[in-house]
Amino acid sequence: MGLIGIIIVAVIVAFLIATLVVKFLPLKLKWLVSIVLLSASVFLVYKIYGGIMEPIKFEKEKVKRFSKVIEHLKIIRDAEVRYKEAKGVYTDNKDWLVQFIDSGQIALTEVNTVIENVNKGGGIIVQEERKVTDTIGFEPVLKYFKDRDYKNMFKVPGLENKEFEIFSGEIQKIEGLYVPTFLAQTEKTNILKGMNESLVKQELEAIATDEIKGEFVSVGSLDEVSTAGNWPPSYDKKTDANE
Repeated sequence: MGLIGIIIVAVIVAFLIATLVVKFLPLKLKWLVSIVLLSASVFLVYKIYGGIMEPIKFEKEKVKRFSKVIEHLKIIRDAEVRYKEAKGVYTDNKDWLVQFIDSGQIALTEVNTVIENVNKGGGIIVQEERKVTDTIGFEPVLKYFKDRDYKNMFKVPGLENKEFEIFSGEIQKIEGLYVPTFLAQTEKTNILKGMNESLVKQELEAIATDEIKGEFVSVGSLDEVSTAGNWPPSYDKKTDANE
């Protein structure tokens, strides 16, 4: 029963008791009714307070749990971005991604402009500029993950033996051009386990811009070219403060 329902029932019961007291109860027993009404009032205040505080407590705990999950998703996202930078594709192999951070290298490049003489035919020579990318060195991937718990990045915080789902694929951006994609996600129901079921159900249906939309907390997409998470900017501020 919701908060409004409790208040309505309490008012009806109080009215009925008051009517009975006035019409039928002997004067010497009215003190007993006073105690009952006082107890009922205390109970009603308690239920109203609980009804008001429950969503507030839920919101605080929800944000706390989601923030920890997002910390891990950010590490996964950064690992996938670096992997694609080095390999040209994303991966859904968790072991490969950890090994890549441990021992992989990323090329350092430099873009230069060169001028070339181009024969246009008929004895016509023109100079054209061309961009040339040169590799000038390499750096370890590990430098980007210093002080970040990447070895446990696939574990969903707060849940035993539960890991994020990882997918990789590709989509056709334009005719003949395929672009790699990835997605990492976990269900909200697992993260919010043990909390108010009614409020959890509302959370799964969230569509507001300041909420994590849908049934999953995720980063990336298999349907579009994106490395963004589905959480609002407020979570970036919370997780960045902890990194």
